[in-house]
Amino acid sequence: MRFERREHRPAALVLATPLIAIIAALSIAGILIAVAGAPVIEAYWGILKGAFGSRLSVTETLTRATPLILTGLAAAVAFRARLWNIGAEGQLYLGAITVAWASSQMFGGLSPVLQIPLLFTLGALAGMVLLLVPLWLRLRFSVDEVVTTLLLNFVAVLFVSMLIDTVLKDPMAFGWPQSQSVTDEATLPKLLARSRLHLGLPVAVVLALVLHFVQSRTVFGMQSRAAGLNPQGAAFAGVPIGRTLVAVACLSGGLAGLAGAVEVMGVKGYVTTDLSPGYGYSGIVVAMLANLSPLGVVLAALFTASMFVGADGMSRSMGIPSYIADVIVALSLLTMLVAVFFTQYRIRR
Repeated sequence: MRFERREHRPAALVLATPLIAIIAALSIAGILIAVAGAPVIEAYWGILKGAFGSRLSVTETLTRATPLILTGLAAAVAFRARLWNIGAEGQLYLGAITVAWASSQMFGGLSPVLQIPLLFTLGALAGMVLLLVPLWLRLRFSVDEVVTTLLLNFVAVLFVSMLIDTVLKDPMAFGWPQSQSVTDEATLPKLLARSRLHLGLPVAVVLALVLHFVQSRTVFGMQSRAAGLNPQGAAFAGVPIGRTLVAVACLSGGLAGLAGAVEVMGVKGYVTTDLSPGYGYSGIVVAMLANLSPLGVVLAALFTASMFVGADGMSRSMGIPSYIADVIVALSLLTMLVAVFFTQYRIRR
């Protein structure tokens, strides 16, 4: 038996890959649920009901999906060019603290029409800076960006923790470590009354549409794909690899930083060290489930968010630990990697 690389990947197989991976992950997780002594079908029905069974659950699922779309896009854009950005979590936190600082210290009286775009831009710039450092180390010294971006996550979170304990600490928080709140003018408008669903969701969806167009219809999209498929061949064909990777890093880091800005301005209103329950890392799963497609990222983020929100509801009603959502998401990544492998290779006798 041997593995043979496919000369052509059938479109139907590529499209079915995420569905196969999700079904496999749910099947494996079902075994764990059964071992815990709970009925599997009822547990999954509880997750579905917890994520979409009421107006509140639907809005919470969409709210949770918003940062996942942005971090998923950040990972998808970078991975397509073989820039392994594992640092979206740190970039998210740096974008969040930049927005909290700028809103409370610089743009206090500015109107929302001007302040919100400015804060979006500053949050994106903060994420860009944090990714450009590992890229420079890679281009200049051939340092593996997987290691540097991963380690910078901890540096960024500790840096944010220091700021919210010192110069940016909210004096009205009664000693609780949190940053000063963003102003009312910087708060994103709600899409539905009596819900947390905010303007960040349509912004994230529009960015996914724009990125789909950029990657499929522009020279930059072609260059980034070429840099990922065959860097040596792309360089021989005249693609500026270094310049392309810098643009990809700016785009990827900017999207992750924007996720932090959106979360602060739309949901929290201030920064704490538990602002993100792992949105940066979950974005990698989202990107892989989407097969690095910007449009697929929206659906994959919705699936991931529904697992997290639905598992909370299922846990309350059935007593099953909500950590089953983390297991399902992790299994989805593993099964997706295996499924992608078999779309590229076939078994030969």
